[in-house]
This record gives sequence, C-alpha cells and structure tokens, in this order.
Amino acid sequence: MSGPTLVDVCSGAGGLALGLEQAGFEPRLLLDNDEGAVTTLQTNRPQWNVLHTDLLDFDPAEHPVSHDVDLLSAGLPRVRSSATVERADSQMEERLLKAAIYLVHAIRPRAVIIENVPGLAHSDEYQEFREFARAELAHLGYKFTWLVVNAVDFGVPQNRKQGVLVAMKRDQTGVFCPPAPTVQEPTTVGMALGGSMASRGWKDAARWTAQADRPAPTLVGGSRNRGGADLGPTGAKNTWATMGVNAHTVGDAIPGPDFDWNPATGRDGMVKITVEQAALLQGFPETWEITGRKTARYRQVGQATPPPVGRALGHALVAALNGGG
Repeated sequence: MSGPTLVDVCSGAGGLALGLEQAGFEPRLLLDNDEGAVTTLQTNRPQWNVLHTDLLDFDPAEHPVSHDVDLLSAGLPRVRSSATVERADSQMEERLLKAAIYLVHAIRPRAVIIENVPGLAHSDEYQEFREFARAELAHLGYKFTWLVVNAVDFGVPQNRKQGVLVAMKRDQTGVFCPPAPTVQEPTTVGMALGGSMASRGWKDAARWTAQADRPAPTLVGGSRNRGGADLGPTGAKNTWATMGVNAHTVGDAIPGPDFDWNPATGRDGMVKITVEQAALLQGFPETWEITGRKTARYRQVGQATPPPVGRALGHALVAALNGGG
C-alpha cells in the first residue's frame, strides 16, 4: 500500500521533505530556485521529481503530477522583522508566503504545512499574514492550527524554534494534534559531534566533547547576497565560544592529531565546525550529501528544516489524514 503523497516547495537541502518521507509520505514533486539545492536533492534522492524553478513562476497546470496530493509542504525563506522590512528581499519573502497559500487554490491538497519564523504563529508583526491565510484557507474549506516547535524537543542538538501553520480539509481529515516531544533530555553538541571530532585522531576530542555540554544555538544560513559563512549573530557566537568553538567562520576540515585546542588564546585556539558537522547539528543523517562550495553548502544547511522536526510533524499529519472520512 502506497503512502500519502506530497508536493514540497522551496525545498532547499531537503530537510522537510526528508523528514516527511521518513514519516511515510511519498514526494511527487519538489521545487527550488537554487541550483545547488536542486543538485543536493538530486544527488541524495535520484528518484525524486525535482524542478529547478521559483515558486512565483511555478504553474501547477503544467505539472499534473502536483494535483490530487495529500500534502502541500513549504519550508519558506524566513520573513524578516520590522527592523529589516526595507530590505528588497524582505518583500520577496512575504510574496513567497502568499504564493504558498495561493498554490493551495490550484492543487487543493488534503493538508498544508508551512514552516517559518516562530513569530509567524503569534507575533503582532505577522498578524496581517495570519489574517490573509485564515481568510483564504477558510474560504477553501480548511481548518487550521498555528504552533511553535523547538527542534531540541525532537532529538536535534540545537535550540531552533519554528512557527508552523497546519491546515486540514474539513471534510476529508481528522483532527491534527501537534507532535509531542520525542526526547526527555536534550542532545548536546558534544554528544552529536564527539565521534566526528575524534575521527582524525584529535587528542583533545574527548575534552572538547565534555565542554560542549549543551545544544547548539540556532544555525543561521543567511541570504545569497550577504557575506560568508559563520554560525550566527553575536549572541550565538558568544555561546559557541563557551564551548571552545570559533563561530566566526566554518571549518574546512575536522581537527587532526596535532591541533592544539586552547580557547584561552582566542579564536586561533578554538575548533571550527565544518559544513558536514553543521548538517549533523541540523539533524541530517551522515549519509546526506550537501553539494556545492563551502559557503553555499553551509547556507543550505542553515536554512533547512531539521528532518526530525519534519518527521514528527509528518507522523502527526498521517494520523490526522488517516482519521478523515
């Protein structure tokens, strides 16, 4: 028996789609406008139907496979706070949010999930979008829920809150119940990366693992028109420094046996996180290959939905879909 089907837009490195696949969904169509992300998707899942196109240019009439699916999922570029609304790309991010809602008109899935900043679920700044979504979805016969999830509650070694809109067809689905945490204790950075740090014989790996005794702060990918790769804003960098990590850059390689870890001497005495390690902190499996150059690869990782979050939401969606008439 085949599983429920999905269309995933703004797929990025595939974190949300991968998690939904792990929960039993069968991706019918994925799309993204970033060539590197499309290559990542095709590299890891050659059987997936992946389009290199912008959501704003996507016409489902040209892709009948997108019709009559169970789920439309969207891990959209982050809408910005009022402090950055004058940026040119902030308007694009808001247009993508509305485009995802308009896409519901065209393909009429049984369920919809849109993931973005936590404030989208409750902040006054996003009240206009919530009202827009409510009016459009209610008109189409959907009941909907806003919730905030934290990746750390689902085994991801990172404090990462996400705002999620879940909408379900009133006459075809049961009740959606938000996923309960899947772990009782958080996974720390050391627990997630200890084996990786020791893999080249680094003599201080065990000592570093013991000091990296908390979840990571939120990884931030940034946008294509801004700077190089680092692990986030000043507050996040300071938290990383307490774990002996230089968060001002992303490493090229795991430390070898001769690296002298001495954070007291400054950044040069701190270890750096590689793109592959950042992917582990985002909950990707070790086998998931992120393609492209370093900064572009890190951007894919930082912008992704952690797969364990997608999996937990997916299981909750499957339960609601199966509860329908």
